[in-house]
Amino acid sequence: MELHNLKPAQGATKKSKRIGRGQGSGYGGTSTKGHKGAQSRSGYSKKIGHEGGQQPLQRRVPKFGFKNPFRVEYQAINLGKIEEVAKEKKIKAFDQKVFVELGLAHKNDNIKVLADGELTQKLDITAHKFSKKAVEMIEKAGGKATALNGASEEVVEEKKPAKKAAPKAKTEEVKETTPAEPAAADKESKAETKATEAKKEEPKAEAKKEESENKTEESDKKDGDTE
Repeated sequence: MELHNLKPAQGATKKSKRIGRGQGSGYGGTSTKGHKGAQSRSGYSKKIGHEGGQQPLQRRVPKFGFKNPFRVEYQAINLGKIEEVAKEKKIKAFDQKVFVELGLAHKNDNIKVLADGELTQKLDITAHKFSKKAVEMIEKAGGKATALNGASEEVVEEKKPAKKAAPKAKTEEVKETTPAEPAAADKESKAETKATEAKKEEPKAEAKKEESENKTEESDKKDGDTE
């Protein structure tokens, strides 16, 4: 073997197929990309679901349902599970921190306690929300259910204090008594003003009478003189 006889082993190298060099090459004149159009150009990228201008499947199929953007999701924990963990770990009080440590919820979860299972122990449970039956079961066992922000309507209604009816009666009495006094004072003041006006008008009326009498006397004298 000499230097000018060196060549690679058979099958080690392969000639690349030179496509798109005309029909005479034997490998086509369009590089297997068809005639013109977007797919024959460089830089073409097809969108997902594109069907060549035909209405794509994701638009042919109708939409269903509704997604509420204001929906608040809760991590549900049943009383049966809490009872089981309380017996095993000997825990009497549960809150967000305890639930996270036990792996029943994540750090940012809103926790809702449900009534599935049985509760025989006295437990103090603090969560974001409770079902009505869960509150009844906890209180029946002697425990306490404390709701954080976003408590259920049932729990909020139980904590509302009763309205007092006594102050309303007092306000009604005041309304009845207060307007009566100024009304009487107004009547008295009006009567006084009328009396003073009548006194002022008396001398004016007398003066008018005297003037009318004088005029009648003068007219009588004139009539006598003319005769």
